[in-house]
Amino acid sequence: VQLQASGGGLVQAGASLRLSCVVSRGTSTIGTVGWFRQVPGKEREPVATIPWSGGIGHYVDSMKARFTISRDNRHNAKNTVYLQMNSLKPEDTAVYYCAADPRCRVGVAPSSSYDYWGQGTLVTVSS
Repeated sequence: VQLQASGGGLVQAGASLRLSCVVSRGTSTIGTVGWFRQVPGKEREPVATIPWSGGIGHYVDSMKARFTISRDNRHNAKNTVYLQMNSLKPEDTAVYYCAADPRCRVGVAPSSSYDYWGQGTLVTVSS
């Protein structure tokens, strides 16, 4: 399984960004895809997850109101999972990673639960 994250950048507080995660190879083995973020010196923390088969996303409570995870299920679409981030704050500054887990999970699980990782995309929010 390969994951390619993109969409990060430098934005001002209050702006929006949409991150994309293209998943390829072995997609039939995936149960759950998640977004995580990490700042230097801190552990990688979960942001949101979604079943690979589609359905509702699950969020860390502190991000539920501003972030939305979704999957593009259209037949002709690449296997892409998005993270829409609104009303960004300086404390959202981090490297954002997408990850895949063969297991179908309900709820948010820690990063240690995920087997496959993309390379990360940097989001910087200025005040």
